[in-house]
Amino acid sequence: MKKFDANYQLLEAMYQDGYFPDFLVDKVKALIQEVLALLEGGERDLEKIQESFDQMTLAINDLQEEFEENDSEIETSARESIGETVAYLLEWFDLPIDVEDALRERDW
Repeated sequence: MKKFDANYQLLEAMYQDGYFPDFLVDKVKALIQEVLALLEGGERDLEKIQESFDQMTLAINDLQEEFEENDSEIETSARESIGETVAYLLEWFDLPIDVEDALRERDW
């Protein structure tokens, strides 16, 4: 079981941008951490991993209204930050999944 890079800050760009309320970024981070826990647990079945990414992405989709209610939205810099974080996870755990495939369920 490989542990994730303790020095990597998930969603760093979103946390640094005041446009995104930290409590909402925390919710996105928690969803990513669910996938991370699966990967750290040693899961290597690509179908199960993709299913976990799909669940994460659908849950992030569901947060869009809450972002809007707080004068924010999942827009370009948020998409990039989430994408960079997912790409880093894929690379760190040496997974042959393209970031676009990992996030295939997104509607943001």
